[in-house]
Amino acid sequence: MNTIDIILLNFSETRRRSLKLWQAIPDDYLGWRPDKDAFSIIEMIRHVLEGEHLFHKIIENRGNLGDYESPWSGEQYSDVNHELSLAEKYRARFIDMVKNLKEDELENVEIVRTEVGQRKKLGDYLNRMAYHESVHAGQMLGYLRSLNIDRPLIWD
Repeated sequence: MNTIDIILLNFSETRRRSLKLWQAIPDDYLGWRPDKDAFSIIEMIRHVLEGEHLFHKIIENRGNLGDYESPWSGEQYSDVNHELSLAEKYRARFIDMVKNLKEDELENVEIVRTEVGQRKKLGDYLNRMAYHESVHAGQMLGYLRSLNIDRPLIWD
């Protein structure tokens, strides 16, 4: 297995576990939030899916977002399947981009985001993307614990 394969496996496993988690949440709870300033459950799911697209655009533009407009703008929240449907083609494009990377690009391509003072190698940036989704999975498990809802075993 090469580095690209390992990165793809990490993205695949992270998303598999997120799906297991998200699809176990009863629709009645999708609007719940722990406080007025927090994401609701459905907002957090969209945040993860939309965030992946945003990160992909950041990578394509080597850090410069320019006049980025989210394809989710104006989309109403519905349910998990709707959110996954919205994200499906963007996820496929992102995975294709990763599949077509060359090993040396992971080390030699820099993502520079001057607006947040960030300079990262592409390999590092890709790993941070998977970490972002993982952090929100842990946060979502905390939401379900607070609601006393059964939590799926995602650590299989």
